[in-house]
Amino acid sequence: MDITGVELRRIAMPLVAPFRTSFGTETARDVLLVRVVTPDAEGWGECVAMSEPVYSSEYVDGAAEVIRRFLAPTLMAARDVTAERVASRLAPVRGHRMAKAALETAVLDAQLRARGESFGAFLGAERDRVPAGVSVGIMDSIPELLDAVDGYLAEGYLRIKLKIEPDWDVVPVRAVRERFGDILLQVDANAAYTLADAATLARLDDFDLLLIEQPLAEDDIRQHAELARLIRTPVCLDESIGSVEAAADAIALRAARVINIKPGRVGGYLEARRIHDLCRANGIPVWCGGMLETGIGRAANVALAALPGFTLPGDTSASSRYFARDVTSPFVLEDGHLRVPEGAGIGVDPLPDALAEFTTSSEYLAAV
Repeated sequence: MDITGVELRRIAMPLVAPFRTSFGTETARDVLLVRVVTPDAEGWGECVAMSEPVYSSEYVDGAAEVIRRFLAPTLMAARDVTAERVASRLAPVRGHRMAKAALETAVLDAQLRARGESFGAFLGAERDRVPAGVSVGIMDSIPELLDAVDGYLAEGYLRIKLKIEPDWDVVPVRAVRERFGDILLQVDANAAYTLADAATLARLDDFDLLLIEQPLAEDDIRQHAELARLIRTPVCLDESIGSVEAAADAIALRAARVINIKPGRVGGYLEARRIHDLCRANGIPVWCGGMLETGIGRAANVALAALPGFTLPGDTSASSRYFARDVTSPFVLEDGHLRVPEGAGIGVDPLPDALAEFTTSSEYLAAV
């Protein structure tokens, strides 16, 4: 395909409730949407970078700038672009995986729409729906937490993930386990602990958790391997896994018994599929993480989560978990599952009136 233009559209999406993690509280999402225009079709991608560089070094303004100045011009200057070639074309630009993922996803969406193939079929999905989990932020009190979990279970979510941090870990986990019994339960630390906290983290072994996600710093796989020897709860890596090479290192060092795959974090869905294939070959279960995506990003995530190696429920929540109104037709829970879109490309389209309501800026970059 020849890329004739790239649109960078910023939208502001208020959250239905504040979402607190160990690195801060979000009340709204500042989202960068990328639209790629070709002679045959258009495609959409969503950049998962946050407003500030707290989850990773990337942030929305930086992602927009690197696409505007470097990534989009490189692709538009090329000829016969395919999604499979995007990574190699953009390799001279170091890092910026979330920005690259958004652009590659938009190219892949256009490519698949042009030939009438769905994301799920292209990636190798084997299911038409996927089990949905929900991520529960840090609360001001235990009663507030229990009420929130009770509500999500009543909605039908099949797995509960609790965000934790020092001084909000053992007590809330115990309270949820005692109140709700044998539910699928896991915790996510977002790198809030150090190896010196191993004794505290070992106390979570009593609660039969599916896993503890990213307890230590993202750049220290070796210390995760040490922690994995000190606790019984399976260690899952998230922020540490930025590529298939990083996943291979984590597996070789026995630093992770489970891996969370976030396509935006690893540079796109093609790299995400490679990590899936590596983990499946090595008997490592994977699940699809979430970054509070709109329906555009959620559609692609749901398709990825339908691959055979995704054996644990992911953060593929319904649209209503985060947004009163989505930019696409909403994803709705059906008996604790979400349907994999069947249409061409990501299988969903932005709603023009929703885009108009939420858009804060739009910039069109035309090929020279």
